[in-house]
Amino acid sequence: MEPAKRQDIEIDLFMRALQQCHGYDFSEYAAASFKRRVQGLLDHFGLANVSQLTERVLHCDDLIPDIIARLSVPVSDMFRDPDVFARLRRDVLPVLASYPHINIWQAGCAHGEEVYSLAILLTEAGLYERTQIYATDISAHALDVAREGIYASRDLQQWAANYLQAGGQRTLSDYFHARYGHIKLDESLRRNVVFAAHNLAADAVFCEAQLILCRNVLIYFRPPLQRRAVALFRDSLVRGGYLCLGTKESLSFTGHAGAFTVVDGSSSLYRLADVDSSSV
Repeated sequence: MEPAKRQDIEIDLFMRALQQCHGYDFSEYAAASFKRRVQGLLDHFGLANVSQLTERVLHCDDLIPDIIARLSVPVSDMFRDPDVFARLRRDVLPVLASYPHINIWQAGCAHGEEVYSLAILLTEAGLYERTQIYATDISAHALDVAREGIYASRDLQQWAANYLQAGGQRTLSDYFHARYGHIKLDESLRRNVVFAAHNLAADAVFCEAQLILCRNVLIYFRPPLQRRAVALFRDSLVRGGYLCLGTKESLSFTGHAGAFTVVDGSSSLYRLADVDSSSV
C-alpha cells in the first residue's frame, strides 16, 4: 500500500477515535489543513505515525486538551482587519444601542484578542455596561489563555496601529499593563464576558444574539460543516441581527445567503433579513 493511502486510513481512524471517545468531530474539516495539523501533532509528541497518535487518544485522556488545542487554529490579533472594526463602530453599534440589553456571540474566539478588541469598541461607544459577550471555542486551552488576557508584547506596535485605524478614541495602552515582555489587559474588559466551550460541529444554539462574529473559522471547514455553522448563527440571531465573518469568507456557497442581506461585502458583514429564516 502506498504511504499516502496508509496515512489517509490512519487519519480517518484517528478522527473516529476522537469522535467516539471524546465527542470531537473533525470529519468535515478541510482535509489539507487538518493533515498539516496532524503532522504538527506527530512532531510535537515525537511520534513516527498517526496510529501511535490514535493510541494516545484511546488511552491517554489527559493529553486530549493539548491535542485539541493543536488541532484548532488559535491565530488572531487585536483589531485584526481594522477596517472591519471601523465598520462595526460606525454602522453596527449605533443599531445595537437601540436594544436595552445586547448579546454578542464571538464563535471560535481562539486566544481572545478579538474578544477584548470588541470589549474596547463597546466601552468607547458607551455600550459595554449593558452588553454580554459569549466567547466560545472548541479548545479548552485556548479558552484558558483568553480568560487570562495576557499576551506577549512583540505584536503590540501592530496592535496599537490597528486600534487607531479602527477609529480608537484613546490609546491602546490605556487598556493594559505592561511587564516583563508581556501585557495584561485590564480586568474591566472581561467583566461582561463568558468564556465557554462550544463545538460548531456538534453543539446546538445556546443564546439569542444581536451580533455574531465568527472570523476566519469557516475557511477550515468543508461545505457541509460551513452550512451547519451558518445555520446555527442564523437561528441564534434576532431579526435584523448582524453576522460578521472573516474577510476571505462569505455566505455565497453555504445555502443560507438568502436569509441575509449584505451590509458590506469587503468586511463580510451581513444582516439577517426580516423574514421567516426557518423557511429559507
